[in-house]
Amino acid sequence: MPDRVVPPETEGRGNHGEGGAADQGRTRGRTGGKGAQFIDRVALHLQAGNGGNGCASVHREKFKPLGGPDGGNGGRGGDITLEVDPNAASLLDYHKRPHRKASGGKQGQGAHKNGANGGDLLLPVPDGTVVKTADGEVLADLTGAGTRFVVAQGGHGGLGNAALASARRKAPGFALLGEPGDEFDVILELKTVADVALVGFPSAGKSSLIAAMSAAKPKIADYPFTTLVPNLGVVSAGEAVFTVADVPGLIEGASQGKGLGLEFLRHIERASTLVHVLDCATPESGRDPVSDFEVIEAELEAYSALGDRPLADRPRVIVLNKVDVPEGRDLAELVRPEFEGRGLRVFEVSAATHEGLRALGFAMAEMVDAYRAGLPAEEPTRLVIRPAPVGGPEFEVRRLGDDNFLITGEKPQRWLRQTDFANDEAVGYLADRLARLGVEEKLAEAGAESGATVLIGTEEESIVFDWEPDVLAGSDHGLGRRGTDRRLDGR
Repeated sequence: MPDRVVPPETEGRGNHGEGGAADQGRTRGRTGGKGAQFIDRVALHLQAGNGGNGCASVHREKFKPLGGPDGGNGGRGGDITLEVDPNAASLLDYHKRPHRKASGGKQGQGAHKNGANGGDLLLPVPDGTVVKTADGEVLADLTGAGTRFVVAQGGHGGLGNAALASARRKAPGFALLGEPGDEFDVILELKTVADVALVGFPSAGKSSLIAAMSAAKPKIADYPFTTLVPNLGVVSAGEAVFTVADVPGLIEGASQGKGLGLEFLRHIERASTLVHVLDCATPESGRDPVSDFEVIEAELEAYSALGDRPLADRPRVIVLNKVDVPEGRDLAELVRPEFEGRGLRVFEVSAATHEGLRALGFAMAEMVDAYRAGLPAEEPTRLVIRPAPVGGPEFEVRRLGDDNFLITGEKPQRWLRQTDFANDEAVGYLADRLARLGVEEKLAEAGAESGATVLIGTEEESIVFDWEPDVLAGSDHGLGRRGTDRRLDGR
């Protein structure tokens, strides 16, 4: 699996439209605006480029028919890299075309000509994209324009026979095969990068608040679930500039999948400040600002328990909205002491008349500035959670039965992928490499005897050999004419 992150670069910008949500083949798109989908979760099927095969060639010219090996190396396969692009708004393009493949490297040629490398594939993603395995393991958290993550690495090219020549094997009659590139599925999940998140029941006035405080123009109506996608607006308060996100669809039970909340609760995680927008003029019976606040807080707590980014430490602000309605103003004055008694800052506002919005904006700016002041001087632009394995044995020998032994390890399996089993000399070269690695000694220590069955790879997929310790790998006696090896049957 990939674990490399390379520094941000500047090329590869592209324009991408609005997007929606997909979940491992199951679309979770929502329609808003003029029919544009907002996609914030997709399953991406990746195939990095395969490495090109090496070339087995002998230099020939007049009066010099055997001038020595001159086969070139195969080219490296292309990588697949994700890059944060400010112009990418969602993951819609990958929802429509989830299969992505990089080009492979070219085969080497004679006259020491190496094959061309495959072209790398650069995929732009929105700021705040999290990369996960199909099992949910986080590989990278991509924030900051230009941040890159090599999500699938291309295969190495195979060595030509010129590179394989040695004092003992002066004219190899074989070359190594190119290695296959990474092939697997990853999940891309978008989490909005906003300083302030507005939370509250549907129709509490969150979209109206963003529209009144910024240049954003969300769809607004007086029925539940008008907002089907997170809205993002930029707010200025004095010299402070910060972003505010409206998280739609929060109702009781949202953390268990009711309504739209579970799909968009992830967009709260990156916000430094949570603003409860409470409807003081709701026509629904049995609802009031205090009970709405407690329901939303319970959903935030339940969602925090599901993930690894708790929300309990985020500062809260209470916004009592719709005080332009006389009944709303009366209710706001009634419940205000309740919230202040809990140590919360309270603002009575009206998105319709803009009353109280200036003071609210400066309070938001103050809290955002306090959060930013507490950040490290050089905040990392991305977080790679999956480290590369360090240390450990290069291979292991395990006994499967009386006469069956399994050899596992990245290096032996890689060598298998490089070997042309139609060429006996290439198979003999593999035996020499395994012997130098110490495989034969480990087999003997495990109790293997002549004629034992040796599997290299995994129990599900492996190459089977008959072990003959009487013929030592690495000895000069195994070499025959080009392309052959006397240690193998029939030679």
